[in-house]
Amino acid sequence: MGTTHDQGVCIRQWDFSETSQTVSLFGRSLGVVRGLAKGARRERGAFDGGVDLLSRGEFGAIIKPNRDLATLTEWDLLEVFPRLRTDLIANQAAFYMADLVGRMLQPEDPHPLLFDCFVESLRTIGAARSPEEPPPDGAGSLLVFQWTLLSETGYKPTLTSSTPGDVFEFAPASGGVLQHGEASDGPRWKVRRTTLECLATIGALPEHNTPSVTVDRANRLLAAYACHILGTEPATMRAVFSKASS
Repeated sequence: MGTTHDQGVCIRQWDFSETSQTVSLFGRSLGVVRGLAKGARRERGAFDGGVDLLSRGEFGAIIKPNRDLATLTEWDLLEVFPRLRTDLIANQAAFYMADLVGRMLQPEDPHPLLFDCFVESLRTIGAARSPEEPPPDGAGSLLVFQWTLLSETGYKPTLTSSTPGDVFEFAPASGGVLQHGEASDGPRWKVRRTTLECLATIGALPEHNTPSVTVDRANRLLAAYACHILGTEPATMRAVFSKASS
């Protein structure tokens, strides 16, 4: 069995022994790969002294059918995101994104578009900056990531409705906004027109002066929808949104 190479972001890690790690990597071409990195924590070796959470690197893996763990052969660190280590809000957002990737993607199911969006979001919220620089648009990046994740995993919500007015009903069990007279089991959430318009133009968010309160509402709606899909509210979600599903 040959070694496959890919670039990836570490989304989880565990100490396997004093010198080895078990890690989950979100690879651009391979998808989520869980593997054992023997000797990864040695100062000299093929792993740059270890695989750090939320770092991007090139890795090699031997993936065998019907094996839970791949054998990781190397890790060449390419990029870190400094602000994630110094800013609690940025750190919580990054861990939330990584948690969603781990929970919503099947092993070895590649999503290169989502990978690129994930890395760009980490760059936006995790970039080092001077005290004079304005904070990055972390909320906007998180919103684009959540939308891309839901779209890539087949849960892209329906946003249009024939119902007139400025407030609509979003039914997670039906996958989006209810049409006039449409029935649906489960909860229904009131959603403002401005929130739906924000999501409808999400690809153009950086060019629109969307009020921060609208971006926040859109983020919370997608987080609550993801919570419904997962059937649980991850602790990382609570840290970012303070009970987003309520």
